[in-house]
Amino acid sequence: MKLKFCGAAGTTTGSQHLLEVNGKRILLDCGLYQGRRKDAYDINCCFPHFNPADIDCVVLSHAHIDHSGNLPNLCAKGFSGNIYATNATRDLCQIMLADSARIQKSDIEWLNKHRLRDGLDAVPALYSEQDAERCLRQFVTIGYDRPMLIADGVSMTFVDAGHILGSAQVLLEITDQADGKKKRFLFSGDVGRGGSEVLRDPVAVQDVDFLLMESTYGGREHEAPPGVGDQFGEVIRQAVKRGGKILIPAFAVERTQAILYVLHDLFQKGEIPGLPVFVDSPLAVSATEIYRLHPDSFNEAVYEQLFQRENPFGFENLTLIRSVNASMALNDLKGPAIIIAASGMCEAGRILHHLKHNIADGRTTVLFVGYCAENTLGRRIRDGEPEVPILGGRFKVRAKIEAVDSFSGHADHSELLEYFDRTTGPKKRVWLVHGDHEPAHALREALAGKHHGGSVEIAALGETVEF
Repeated sequence: MKLKFCGAAGTTTGSQHLLEVNGKRILLDCGLYQGRRKDAYDINCCFPHFNPADIDCVVLSHAHIDHSGNLPNLCAKGFSGNIYATNATRDLCQIMLADSARIQKSDIEWLNKHRLRDGLDAVPALYSEQDAERCLRQFVTIGYDRPMLIADGVSMTFVDAGHILGSAQVLLEITDQADGKKKRFLFSGDVGRGGSEVLRDPVAVQDVDFLLMESTYGGREHEAPPGVGDQFGEVIRQAVKRGGKILIPAFAVERTQAILYVLHDLFQKGEIPGLPVFVDSPLAVSATEIYRLHPDSFNEAVYEQLFQRENPFGFENLTLIRSVNASMALNDLKGPAIIIAASGMCEAGRILHHLKHNIADGRTTVLFVGYCAENTLGRRIRDGEPEVPILGGRFKVRAKIEAVDSFSGHADHSELLEYFDRTTGPKKRVWLVHGDHEPAHALREALAGKHHGGSVEIAALGETVEF
């Protein structure tokens, strides 16, 4: 049995891991590498580590684009097998892959403008919306804890990872024909924190022989525990006193829905005034509708609410916005209001227009609810830069900048160690992926210090290991 690291090795993006067993090739995730446009295009376009036509099936841990985003390209380049996913992951991919295709079109226009300026030929987009639709026809969906035979001697079970709606750990129970041994292989996917406002906690998997584990937050702790609404409510109350708009840059999937649930709870308890709330993102609106269709991922409190004829992601003063005209009309809105818009790192989307019109107003509050990577506009604002570039202009930052860290969907260092401990079995070999250099090494050191029954290794891009 062989495992080849084809992406998200030494970095947190582009998850792709190729498992070869019993003469079959099983691809775990098929994510987009996300980075500088030219670098990203060169990495994503051609699948340098394998031939798509040679892949027998794909097992998808969840719908985030760094895990699912290159599926349309894979299918267009010759992959014709099944794509196994949970029901919710498939539904989210339907909207997220189409959205990704539109972004590919925009990115390739920018890239080709610079290529032509440098005397180079134009290149095609990675894939189209039609490619995204066609790849959905290859999805085969199954619920949590339902074993399915996906190859000779290989049974696959999805186990709740508690990261986003439909996210899963992938348990493969294998009878290895090469040595006649039975092996339990677990791919963690992305691990949730537990204690989520909306989702169930990650489920512990038992008797694991081999573990492929994420390391995103190795060596780092979140500033706040999950599920804490007090700080969030206090920020809202103080912002209302200033009389301006409250802008919340948020990712369309998972983060927006968690915010809506907390706002709903705060309004019901009378802990914040009943000001208008707008979700200004077509993708977030569609994702919120999908959330209501999949109660199997919800924690007990949200599950019960759903069956009491109560919408946990909606309330009387909430407006969901799809159209551009309705979005632009928010510029003329007077008085306090909450506007939730993508993207969470302020690199694209409608949040840029709201920042452009409001960040120089001292009454405005910009409330960050998630991590912002280095060199993004969100990080520059969070770090306190007095002036920032937005949509071709430069704007003074007079708005009040706040951050609430309890909404993160990723387990931090301590929570990853807890996840590892709860995952029982010999764990003879552990490979760390989905982590930059320092986090991966920090997590490896911590695991190696407590795990004496097997090896803990940091995956290297292009490396193949046998076990």
